[in-house]
Amino acid sequence: MVEFHSTTICGVKKDGVTAIAGDGQVTMGENVIFKGNAKKVRRIYGGKVVLGFAGSVSDAFSLSEKFEGMLNKFSGNLMRSAVELAELWREGKAGKLDALMIVADASTMLIVSGTGEVIEPDEGIAAIGSGGNYALAAARALTQNTDFDAETVARKALKIASEICVYTNDNIICETV
Repeated sequence: MVEFHSTTICGVKKDGVTAIAGDGQVTMGENVIFKGNAKKVRRIYGGKVVLGFAGSVSDAFSLSEKFEGMLNKFSGNLMRSAVELAELWREGKAGKLDALMIVADASTMLIVSGTGEVIEPDEGIAAIGSGGNYALAAARALTQNTDFDAETVARKALKIASEICVYTNDNIICETV
């Protein structure tokens, strides 16, 4: 079975603004770039929430749809929506999804997994996907050593990851909240 994977997402929360940036590469199998301009970061819930996903494409879409349903059910409460989504896995009502998301509203940023984990990242910086560790290291260094705003840090961190990770490109989309 051929699987399609999407790769690197980086979220940065700084000075009251949260930026989530994602690259555009979709890889088929281990060695074919299938698409270079996929949009993996989007606004949901009337533009009040930003979501970026990485992992198996179909699982990532399924996870994001489930999360958006919870947001609608709980009137946009990000934390409650994430926790209630995780509850589906604890109750055995959801199968494992090979995907991760970074979600954010005006006050909170979380990593949500397709296996039921909800994590609030340290230092207001999160990164997921195959280039996630590169983007995370770059974002931490940029935050600690520059005065760049959240969007600039997220974009530059993704650009650095794209120069190291073969599953990440520099076609970067960034949304802020």
